[in-house]
Amino acid sequence: MAYKITDKCIACGTCIDECPVGAISEGSIYVIDADSCVGCGTCAGACPNDAIVED
Repeated sequence: MAYKITDKCIACGTCIDECPVGAISEGSIYVIDADSCVGCGTCAGACPNDAIVED
C-alpha cells in the first residue's frame, strides 16, 4: 500500500533521505509518487509531524 503526504507537511526534508526508492519529490508540500512507493513506511516513521499516512 502506498503512502501519501498530508497538509501537515512542513517540507523539512527528513522523509526524502529515508525513502529507499526515491519516491518523494520536493515542493511546498512534498509528494510521494504512488507508482514508485513500495509501501515500506520508512518515511512515515521518520516524519516529525506525522504528515505521512497510508493512502
